[in-house]
Amino acid sequence: QVQLVESGGGLVQAGGSLRLSCAASGRTFSSYVMGWFRQAPGKEREFVAAIAWIYGGTSYADSVKGRFTISSDNAKNTLYLQMNSLKPEDTAVYYCAARRGAVRTTPGEFDYWGQGTRVTVSS
Repeated sequence: QVQLVESGGGLVQAGGSLRLSCAASGRTFSSYVMGWFRQAPGKEREFVAAIAWIYGGTSYADSVKGRFTISSDNAKNTLYLQMNSLKPEDTAVYYCAARRGAVRTTPGEFDYWGQGTRVTVSS
């Protein structure tokens, strides 16, 4: 059974940084794509970034390009999201997700989800 557990959320001032982590277990993830999504109050869940575990190819939402970096530590089965230059509009619950196959950016195409970690950016 796949388990994804996020951590690292919190309250930060605009311009600050946070690093989110997602500990993955229950599978060999070499053939998986891992993604970060976020959901702000009253809004739909949206794509943030994704990485192909085996070869490291990445994809980012335009809104976070140049500010966020997705990475993985395969030995630790852990996914990261380094978030720099945070803005109040980045405030949301951030979710880790996994799917087998190619990189996708639609939440419905991911099979496994974590419980989320809240990020609040104050102005």
